[in-house]
Amino acid sequence: MYRQILFDLDGTLSDPKIGICTSVQYALSRMGIEEPDLDRLEPFIGPPLTDSFSEFYGMSEPEAKQAVQYYRERFSVVGKYENELYPGIYELLSDLKADKRFVGIASSKPTVFVEDILAYFRIRPFFDVVCGSELNGTKNKKEEVLEEALQMLFGKSGMGREDTVMVGDRKFDVEAANKLCVAGIAVSYGYGSVEELTKAGAKMIVSSVQELKEKLL
Repeated sequence: MYRQILFDLDGTLSDPKIGICTSVQYALSRMGIEEPDLDRLEPFIGPPLTDSFSEFYGMSEPEAKQAVQYYRERFSVVGKYENELYPGIYELLSDLKADKRFVGIASSKPTVFVEDILAYFRIRPFFDVVCGSELNGTKNKKEEVLEEALQMLFGKSGMGREDTVMVGDRKFDVEAANKLCVAGIAVSYGYGSVEELTKAGAKMIVSSVQELKEKLL
């Protein structure tokens, strides 16, 4: 039984597709690229945005950074609220806190946006620590975020890696947990396929929030 649980946000606790993909669509349009199909933008959910703009649209580093600025024009005002908790997440978080677990967030999304989203859903009180990336582009790799989140969590709980599990829906979550020697639970109800998660080295994959609850509680 893990006494410390770190959650990814997008695709793990909430479904952010409309907000993220529509904001990416807006940014691409500002860059002169029209993409009418939101489904094609799902790969943007999870990894750092600069990496995705470069990988999927061949942008140079300066172009990718400009696209991220355009993305934030929309996301910071509208997109962050075009989001919804997966059914059962509120109850899971409530049960974990009732069982006196230490709970945190480790997200590649900028911390300021994570805090806004948690407050919007009224779930901020469930979390002992919240760790995300920086708006200036630093600390945007998942392993960097996870390492800082672990140190924040250990400082509050006095426990260590052997008591900790990272829960996420993409290969980045799995790879970061493996690299930092903490247990991982991958969720396939988000935006990473079972194939992606398995290839990344996931040792445990769950297909629903209910199954996740059973593993954690």
